[in-house]
Amino acid sequence: MRIFQTTDPEYLSLQKEDFKLHTREEEIHDAKFETKPVGFFKDAMLRFGKNTASIIAFAIICIIVILSAFGPMMNGYGYNDQDLDRANLPARIKGCEGINLLNGSTVLKNRRKDNLDNTEKYPEGCILDVFNETVVNGVEMCDIRIDTYIYSGYGDDYFWFGTDYLGRDLWTRVWRGCRISLIIAFAAVLTNVGFGVIYGSIAGYYGGMTDMVMMRFAEIVQAFPNIVVMTLFIMYFGNGLFAIIMALVVRDWVGTATLIRAQFYRFKDSEYVLAARTLGTKDAVLIFRHILPNAIGPIVTRTMIAIPSAIFAESFLAYIGLGIRAPEASLGVLLSHAQTVLLQYPYQTVFPAVLISVLMISFNLFGNGLRDAFDPTQRGT
Repeated sequence: MRIFQTTDPEYLSLQKEDFKLHTREEEIHDAKFETKPVGFFKDAMLRFGKNTASIIAFAIICIIVILSAFGPMMNGYGYNDQDLDRANLPARIKGCEGINLLNGSTVLKNRRKDNLDNTEKYPEGCILDVFNETVVNGVEMCDIRIDTYIYSGYGDDYFWFGTDYLGRDLWTRVWRGCRISLIIAFAAVLTNVGFGVIYGSIAGYYGGMTDMVMMRFAEIVQAFPNIVVMTLFIMYFGNGLFAIIMALVVRDWVGTATLIRAQFYRFKDSEYVLAARTLGTKDAVLIFRHILPNAIGPIVTRTMIAIPSAIFAESFLAYIGLGIRAPEASLGVLLSHAQTVLLQYPYQTVFPAVLISVLMISFNLFGNGLRDAFDPTQRGT
């Protein structure tokens, strides 16, 4: 390409015929999108799918929920089948004979070595190992590891998590207790979220005196100590399933209401809301159809994060003796009973403690993943 100055002789000699129009051979038009448009929720799920920790946590939660539903039916023992002859048997799983925690063995200390051949006291095949041999006052003493099932006359039985002080199968009771804890947690959280959404929506939408009165009442409710309120509620109404759920609902809805109120103050003056109001749209439609969907992300995130808190609160109530009534069990009830024999039978504490820890960690990781996925500032990343 050459640039002419207006004073160049060649520029002055140019004629109209010297110019030629150059065009593209193909038509010029806007390029078509190669992919389908991505909405907010689809984009959130794409971001969530990139969070490996949250995906693993979600898979663990699904496995625990499935086992809570079907685990108690995986063996032939009921959650309240009692047999004192098989009380406090350790965990025994077929194929795990090399793992002391799972092979049904127990260590007996300070046993006379000359009595080990007594089959009336030690049935044949029950002694697995002899160690720490010593001589005390001329008597040979030792510690022995025995197969507790053969020793107790239940050599053909397998209790995968062992038994408790009444001879009840802990596998059945742990998963049934997990089911009860999850039911309490989900019911309490969903009730909190439902009431909090409605309360916060009304306060945030109408504002003014309505908002002031409603939020001052919410602050008064939140001012009471949570554990005191729950304890008094259960002591008055009893410790049934419904009473425990309501005890967890008494004041926990305030956080959700505050969150939804803030979302309404953010969106209620948007142009599309003003346009809908100008067209005569009713308040209920504006609230639940036009404004509330903008808060779905925070609601889902808060729900998932609130579930482990509800599980912990229920477990704490059970631990201090305010749990669900016997013979039903929750994870907190199992831990409360197991801590009294922690040194003698640690396996009764290990399994429910590990399960509740895994549940808490998984729900927190899952909730964190949802929070990041629904964060609008990260859209498209």
